[in-house]
Amino acid sequence: MDIESILGSIKSPRLHHFIKEAVKLCTPDRVHLCDGSDREFNELADLLVHKGVFVRLNSEKRPNSYWCHTDPSDTARVEEATFICSYNQDDAGPTNNWKDPTEMKQILGSLFRGCMKGRTLYVVPFCMGIIGSDSSCYGVQITDSPYVVCSMKIMTVMGQQVMEHMKDSFFVPCMHSVGAPLLPGEEDVSWPCNKDNKYIVHFPEEKTIWSFGSGYGGNALLGKKSLALRIASVLGKEQGWLAEHMLILGITSPKGEKKYFAAAFPSACGKTNLALMLPKLEGWKIECVGDDIAWMRWGNDGRLYAVNPEAGFFGVATGTSEKSNPNAMKMISKNTVFTNVALTHSHDVWWEGMTKEPPESLTSWKGTRWEPTEGPAAHPNSRFTVAASQCPVIDPLANDPKGVPISAIIFGGRRSDVIPLVSESFDWEHGIFYGSTISSETTAATAGEVGKLRHDPFAMLAFCGYNMGDYLSHWLKVGSDEKAVVKPKFFYVNWFQKDSKGNFIWPGFGDNIRVLKWIFERCDDKAEAVKTPVGYVPTFSSLDTAGLDLSDENKGSLLCIDKKKWEDEAKNIEDYFSQFSYKLPFELHCQLQDLKKRLKDASCGSKSACSKCDG
Repeated sequence: MDIESILGSIKSPRLHHFIKEAVKLCTPDRVHLCDGSDREFNELADLLVHKGVFVRLNSEKRPNSYWCHTDPSDTARVEEATFICSYNQDDAGPTNNWKDPTEMKQILGSLFRGCMKGRTLYVVPFCMGIIGSDSSCYGVQITDSPYVVCSMKIMTVMGQQVMEHMKDSFFVPCMHSVGAPLLPGEEDVSWPCNKDNKYIVHFPEEKTIWSFGSGYGGNALLGKKSLALRIASVLGKEQGWLAEHMLILGITSPKGEKKYFAAAFPSACGKTNLALMLPKLEGWKIECVGDDIAWMRWGNDGRLYAVNPEAGFFGVATGTSEKSNPNAMKMISKNTVFTNVALTHSHDVWWEGMTKEPPESLTSWKGTRWEPTEGPAAHPNSRFTVAASQCPVIDPLANDPKGVPISAIIFGGRRSDVIPLVSESFDWEHGIFYGSTISSETTAATAGEVGKLRHDPFAMLAFCGYNMGDYLSHWLKVGSDEKAVVKPKFFYVNWFQKDSKGNFIWPGFGDNIRVLKWIFERCDDKAEAVKTPVGYVPTFSSLDTAGLDLSDENKGSLLCIDKKKWEDEAKNIEDYFSQFSYKLPFELHCQLQDLKKRLKDASCGSKSACSKCDG
């Protein structure tokens, strides 16, 4: 289909103009309007196999699945190259990179000029959410990466069905290029990207996204973090709803009672594992609505409803195993694209944590024969891309356009001490304080010094499309909405406490159902709790630990509120809050002062039996 035929088929004047200008700027050799069909996916996958980007996996072991590896410089999101280019710098805030939008457009215009020479420009119409739903959002991505097109087919609703419904509706224009034009006769590389020029740019007032130089998912699949969080968070602020970096799960008790929880965790804290958990308590069931993003708004019945706008999972492969996430292992048994994992001799995939010992004769994520002395065979940020329809525990209401009613919002981080296994906030404002104080100790898989504390409010540090202080104010405003009749309760969990020998105290994984059970019962005011300076903490008897090998000392450590350590924590929070200056909501300033006062007045942080303090 030539460009004139494509433009002639476009009814929306805005979309017509967007495509025409993109072709004029990028000067591709060919233009393809994606229809989103299985046939199109298979043709593009065949093309990628022919180009050496994809390797077809063993059809008996992993049917209709592919392995690929990226350029070593293009393996993760690049936060330093991610910009929020609001008209005013103050609207981007201290936690976002900002550049004057006029200056940034000049930079991007120069980079995109002729960037698709020798390549095909793909037009990818897509929908985040259910087509036709009031809570959905349309986007149109221009890209020169067939890998991106294949991934968008899995991660979103895309193609002809979107075009038929979109018509003159609002859509977010998304410009993407790997930034590697080809001269006539020049041979392409297996993973084109631009090592020296990477930009992921958002213009919040104009609701547009430009990404250049990277083919990696988080930078190139613009419906995901860029639209569904950064731009959607701006839309939510303007329209009175929430776009959040949260999983959504359904939890059913042995009596058949069901509730829905949303949960926000920074990276390396087990969000996907929790969303797909196989519970170790008999009779309890977990079903997954989504593992990464939640759009939430008040329903007509006064409850907070959440939808997952994604159609697939873009999960971290490394560490995923039959022990840590058996449901994920079932989900990725077919129809999956694997990126930067290791390839076995029999054309299957492997990564660290899948089995105790690696198979013989591996191809590493770099595409070369792997030697154990050279480091991990799979990149720590290796990924699988798979349709949500393959999830063995997908929730029956996962595609309900109304969403699911949220009873509890859970926050968590990776902390070796200080933060108890679980606590409940006193009220909505205190819950916002919980979310604003999320912090995690860095791991070997994350940038920075191992064990260094990294603050990540609501796990949105890298994904909020405007000033974080205004974002916290927006949460408070949402809670005071006249529609907010039945507000969810807030909880904070920490699976990662360690003992004096450096071993994890809590078993985690499927045993986390024990904590979710307590949260479930607290939503009905049934489980017992002790009031402490930091919130309500379980009594030993109310937390189901039957069958676990936990000493009394370790039980005490899990639920202990150490007064001295919490006083240090409060000082750390105060130092972090200072960067928001006058943008910090007064309510959160008051919450911090109240915490300090409660700690000062307490003879001991916790009234639970605890070997670390006198309580």
